[in-house]
Amino acid sequence: MLSQTILNLVDTAMVSRLTNSDAALAAVGFGGFILFTSQALILGLSTGVQACASRRLGEEREKETAHFLNAALIIILCTAPIVTGIVFFSSPAFYPFIHQDPDVLAEGIPYLQIRSLGIIFVCMNFAFRGFWNAVDMTKVYLKTMVSMHLLNIFLNYLLIFGKLGAPELGVAGAAYASILSLAFGSSLYFYSAKKLAGELGFLSRLPKTPDVLTLVKLSLPNGLQQLFFSTGFLATFWIIGRIGTPEVAAANVLINLMLAAMLPSMAMGLSAATLVGQAMGKRDIDDAALWGWDVSKITTAVLGILGLITALFPEAIVTSIYSLTPETAELTVWPLRIVGIFMGFEALGMVLQSALLGAGDTKRVMTISIFNQWILFLPAAYLVGPVLGYGLTGVWLLQSIYRIWQTGIFFLLWRNRKWSNVAI
Repeated sequence: MLSQTILNLVDTAMVSRLTNSDAALAAVGFGGFILFTSQALILGLSTGVQACASRRLGEEREKETAHFLNAALIIILCTAPIVTGIVFFSSPAFYPFIHQDPDVLAEGIPYLQIRSLGIIFVCMNFAFRGFWNAVDMTKVYLKTMVSMHLLNIFLNYLLIFGKLGAPELGVAGAAYASILSLAFGSSLYFYSAKKLAGELGFLSRLPKTPDVLTLVKLSLPNGLQQLFFSTGFLATFWIIGRIGTPEVAAANVLINLMLAAMLPSMAMGLSAATLVGQAMGKRDIDDAALWGWDVSKITTAVLGILGLITALFPEAIVTSIYSLTPETAELTVWPLRIVGIFMGFEALGMVLQSALLGAGDTKRVMTISIFNQWILFLPAAYLVGPVLGYGLTGVWLLQSIYRIWQTGIFFLLWRNRKWSNVAI
């Protein structure tokens, strides 16, 4: 997860050094969330693979653990190219409905079209991530991600700025670097799985219909949750776009910094999901419950300290990484301070959400997440931001409040243990 943090920061930091940095950052921000939205349903397969494989491992049915990965890869091969075609050919038509700034459109449409060519690799990599975490082979995930991200940073340097004889492509160069490194990552995952997971059933046979149905049953709610969550983030960007392009550029910086800070929580959440799934496979509900609480305590403490540092020194953090206009840099200060203040609560919510997903309680997590984001947050954000004029800071404060509310709900769900009755 640290490698993902470095990649996100370096990627946006390089783009921020282009001449028209506000438009470039806005284009990358919009493009990233459009892509995440378009592939969200397929990305839900990662949760299904992890929940099913970890449960089978806990049940000592090791030779069946990779059957769900096989099923996920076949589904991805059938669906990802269709999504790529839709995004690539429709981008010039729908992008102007999201943001109308001509400079953002000029940079954003080609960026989105190029990045769409890598959707199949993103989805495969997520499926492999779920599998490696489920079977306690996270070192494979680590080595592949670090290699992939180092390549991405090197290719960014070459293609964004035209170094070592490469063409200077700007924002488009960042897109090409991303898909090339994603393809490289997928090839490494296949090589590692063939070498290490053959005895676990990797590519040993076509998946059986019950395996596919079980995978889809678990993955679809999480995929829908991811779809609504990413569409909600895109809607948030649209709302911020109604305020101004500098605000969109600042929001992209803030989101990358926030994700960088929260990635340890995501990593701990993945661990919690695996440990809970394995404990439930052994039918030890008390052990599963303790894993959720123990991982939450550690993560909340660590992220609380990191949040305090973020809240105290937001200007230093932004200016040490990004090259922004004074106006855009000023816009990031208070929202980033708000992120820091509430970081510990956000960490707790992310771990408990992952623990619930690891237990297979995907439908309840989906319902809660969609309701809180779409019924509570987004209407309030539009009212507070563009209508009442509280700007980016008002929108970010509301987002933190709704996430704390959601954390409280996940806390109560984990405590009442209704998740212990979910069968996989």
